[in-house]
Amino acid sequence: MAVAAAAVIVPLGLLFFASGLVVNLVQAICYVLVRPLSKNLYRRINRVVAELLWLELVWLIDWWAGVKVQLFIDRETFRLMGKEHALVLSNHRSDIDWLVGWVLAERSGCLGSTLAVMKKSSKRLPVIGWSMWFSEYLFLERSWAKDESTLKSGLERLRDFPLPFWLALFVEGTRFTQAKLLAAQEYATSTGLPVPRNVLIPRTKGFVSAVSHMRSFVPAIYDVTVAIPKSSPAPTMLRLFKGQPSVVHVHIKRHLMKELPEPEEAVAQWCRDIFVAKDALLDRYMAEDTFPDQELQNTGRSLKSLLVVTSWACLLVAGAVKFLRWSSFLSSWKGVAFLALGLTVITVLMHILILFSQSERSNHARVTPAKPRNRGDKEESASDKQH
Repeated sequence: MAVAAAAVIVPLGLLFFASGLVVNLVQAICYVLVRPLSKNLYRRINRVVAELLWLELVWLIDWWAGVKVQLFIDRETFRLMGKEHALVLSNHRSDIDWLVGWVLAERSGCLGSTLAVMKKSSKRLPVIGWSMWFSEYLFLERSWAKDESTLKSGLERLRDFPLPFWLALFVEGTRFTQAKLLAAQEYATSTGLPVPRNVLIPRTKGFVSAVSHMRSFVPAIYDVTVAIPKSSPAPTMLRLFKGQPSVVHVHIKRHLMKELPEPEEAVAQWCRDIFVAKDALLDRYMAEDTFPDQELQNTGRSLKSLLVVTSWACLLVAGAVKFLRWSSFLSSWKGVAFLALGLTVITVLMHILILFSQSERSNHARVTPAKPRNRGDKEESASDKQH
């Protein structure tokens, strides 16, 4: 990490991790003391507490980096966002798709109850991963033999969720890169599947399970397509922390859950068809640099995130000043050494967070596909090659 970048990233990291540890502590106390008495009360409290952390990252996009998230959606769906449970089915185009989802959730008033299916290693991330665990995110190992029961129990727990929630599911299973696209194209060619150009081949088992368990209490699926305009650099965590702007276009189409077919294979085919349509939509987007079939809705910027970050900064600075005056912490070499160690730890943690988010650092594609045993296994084998 360059010295100039570190000069910006370290203070932001200090603010994020210090406030995040406070949030984690409050979440842990509520988990131990409140959740055994009332799960619904715990969820309502945790929604507010978790937002105090998530809003810092929303602020990072809105106010620090000035990333513009432009939403293309019909008015009725726009009106319903945040007022109903929804399964969010998205392509995985950029390193910060999950943050873009948080921005839209904040605009819709359901940031604290937005969940996602994540890889298991995510929950080990200091502060952010721990907060996700307290917030009931679903963590999988990317092995269906191990994940089937975990996903089923996690989905069933959401049945009595007291507030409108979104559950984000990235069925491509990994972030989009050219190497993974080439692997998917080779596999599709060898097996007779539609050859993708802008997306990867979806893994459908998790989606089928989600539909099976959520059909009775989740009314809608939000079909989300994320794209980056030609004139904009792709957003990354490093660019965000360095305050460099980007533009992200998001297209959302709402599908009623009750309109999906009943048989599992038909549900799997519905998911595959959605990604074929998404691929064609992105072809059109590439040609026109916009989504012409939907209205561009004005979502503005979050004043709440600005207020939260300002409040955290004032509290932490005031607390640090009082502590230093009371303890004469920096008057000895031990205090200076401890401070230097703390800043080094923050730098390392921020470096880990940035590397963790980079698509190039996710598992590399293997381009030699194994032949599936039957048609129903095609997309699962393809996705395994993408990993």
